[in-house]
Amino acid sequence: MKILVIDREGITAQLMKSRLEPLGHVIKEETSKNNAVELMAKEMFDIIFLDPMPLTSARPVVLNLRRASGNYPYILHMAAEGSRIEAVQSGANDFIAKPIAPDELDDKVGNAKRLTALIKRIGDDKEDFPSAGGIIAKSAFNQLFLSAIDRADRYGERTYIVFIRVSNYQDIAEKEGPYAADLAVAKLSQYLVRLRRQSDIIAQTERFEYALLLQRPLYETEPEEAANRFAEAIAGFKDFFGSGEVAPEVTVKLVDLPVGGQICEHFLTKNSAG
Repeated sequence: MKILVIDREGITAQLMKSRLEPLGHVIKEETSKNNAVELMAKEMFDIIFLDPMPLTSARPVVLNLRRASGNYPYILHMAAEGSRIEAVQSGANDFIAKPIAPDELDDKVGNAKRLTALIKRIGDDKEDFPSAGGIIAKSAFNQLFLSAIDRADRYGERTYIVFIRVSNYQDIAEKEGPYAADLAVAKLSQYLVRLRRQSDIIAQTERFEYALLLQRPLYETEPEEAANRFAEAIAGFKDFFGSGEVAPEVTVKLVDLPVGGQICEHFLTKNSAG
């Protein structure tokens, strides 16, 4: 990934170079915020590490960087003190404390890669999946997905996505044929429609994957509870796991926006089904 470090202190960029360049990342440093904004208009970066000092607020710089960029860069607010909530409210994706711990740097870059990949994957219009039976089209879901990211930038709102996929779809297709694999996905689709609440927005995002959008949760643990609830219910769907020569396997993941962090993950198999 291409990374821009905006910091008056060169030590931060040196740490990132020593840690991330051996992994294939490209690091560029800039000490001037104004020069960084001008640079964003000429080059595209995947991740931006920003220390807004001596400014008391990061928001004006974050907004200028986003306006100047030709893509959606993942922005990390760096400071000796701060929080994820404050960073998101400033329009950034997340916060990282200085001095930067190498393990935390790895985690933050991992979140950035996950969100960047999601934006590309959900926005890929080569194959759409039309609305059917209470499940909206992938293209329609992409608009809601982008809107959620935009609202995070503007208002500091958090959104969550539960991804539910038949993880061994290809294995079923190879051993039993495409019809059997698609039948497993169709059964999962019908079950998810019955499980969801009327207010839940669910879409097909891959041939073997569905995504549930959870917007503006009422309390902090609500998204994880929802993911756990879906996983528990699917695990009890005995007819689904018991059909066919190759038993379907399901993965349930919860990802938060605009951070890109994976909060929980469940692996459901015939052996784990109730």
